Amino acid sequence: MKTRARQRAERRGRRGEWLAVAMLILTGWRIVGRRVKTPLGEIDIIARKGRVLAFIEVKWRASEPAAREAFHPRQQARLMRAAALWRARRTSLHRMATRFDLICVSPGRWPLRLSGVLSADSGAENELI
Repeated sequence: MKTRARQRAERRGRRGEWLAVAMLILTGWRIVGRRVKTPLGEIDIIARKGRVLAFIEVKWRASEPAAREAFHPRQQARLMRAAALWRARRTSLHRMATRFDLICVSPGRWPLRLSGVLSADSGAENELI
C-alpha cells in the first residue's frame, strides 16, 4: 500500500474508533482502554458495562458485510490472545464476564455493534457468529 493510501486508511481507522467510542459511551459503556498494546497484539477498545468486559475490534469498510469479512480468523485469534494476556494482569477483573464484539463503521451511517462475535471457549479457530 502506498504511503498516502496508508495514511488515509489510518485516519479513517482513527475516525471509526472515535465514532465507536462515542456510540459506546452514549449506550452506557465505560471505556477502559483505547488502542491498548500488548506483546501479543493491539486491542482497539476495551469497554465495561455492569459485569461485562468487552474487547472490541473496529472495522471501517464501505458496508457491514465487508467489515465482517475483514475480521479474519488470524485477527480474531490475535484479539483473543491479547485480551487473555491483558486480563490476566488485572486480577480485579477476573469475575467479570468477557465478551468479544465487532463494531462496523461505514461512511454516512451510525456504527453497528455486533455483540459476542467470538466465543472465549472455542479458541483461535473461531469464525464470526
